[in-house]
Amino acid sequence: MTAQQSAHAPEFTPQWLALREEADAAARSVELLGPLRAHLAARPPAGPLVIRDLGCGTGSMGRWLAGRLPGPQHWILHDRDPRLLARAAASVTGPAADGGEVTVRTDLGDITRLDPDLLAGTSLVTASALLDLLTAAEVDALAASCAAAGCPALLTISVTGRVELDPPGELDAELGAAFNDHQRRKVGGRRLLGPDAVPAAAAAFTARGAQVLVRPSPWRLAAAQGALIGQWLRGWVGAACEQRPELLPRARGYLERRLAECAAGALTVVVHHDDLLALPAAGASR
Repeated sequence: MTAQQSAHAPEFTPQWLALREEADAAARSVELLGPLRAHLAARPPAGPLVIRDLGCGTGSMGRWLAGRLPGPQHWILHDRDPRLLARAAASVTGPAADGGEVTVRTDLGDITRLDPDLLAGTSLVTASALLDLLTAAEVDALAASCAAAGCPALLTISVTGRVELDPPGELDAELGAAFNDHQRRKVGGRRLLGPDAVPAAAAAFTARGAQVLVRPSPWRLAAAQGALIGQWLRGWVGAACEQRPELLPRARGYLERRLAECAAGALTVVVHHDDLLALPAAGASR
């Protein structure tokens, strides 16, 4: 993941990506894999599956998906951070679900500049926790490129704007609304979609004739995941206060109380996400 974001949210450090990987893996919708496998099985035989992972980070999507799809597979990992690319290339090793070989290469560059020519010959575009960091124009361009190339897209772990904390707290709703506004902020002139990303992507792919399936993929964080809850809490509260600084005096005490609950094993959190699968229209070019 390489889009810019608040200094309060550590999404792109290897440590944060490692901390969240288990929760991401547990959350992704396996229900979407059946239709995806069926679509890929119907493709004309033309060598290995070519899978492009956008904003690959340390490769968690490849580690999760490669073993759930038949092989052979050739993964092309896209990111703007060479350190993350190096980690990903070393760790997406397969084997595929049927024991097939998994090979990898990396592509250092801007993932928002994909075009149909680049996607020619691609069997699948995938990404994790990326869609909500794009703009409406970037999502539309991604849908257009996939449609022109006749390429399906599996886009997972996109925020919906809903979180549930148990026990509930008096600032939960205010902080949640401020955080959602922060997710929709402008960054370098780019207006991020945040919680609006999945509906925008569904509309963009549907407009181009794709079959779009959306399934929930919530993080369900229990006491045993206290380290992840604590990091998530700091980022969630910090981003909300960056968006609405007037919340800061009350948010300090709120965060202290929540972190104490977390340390005591007395706090659980559900962070809602959606996964989206877009299958190209029958007869689309490949």
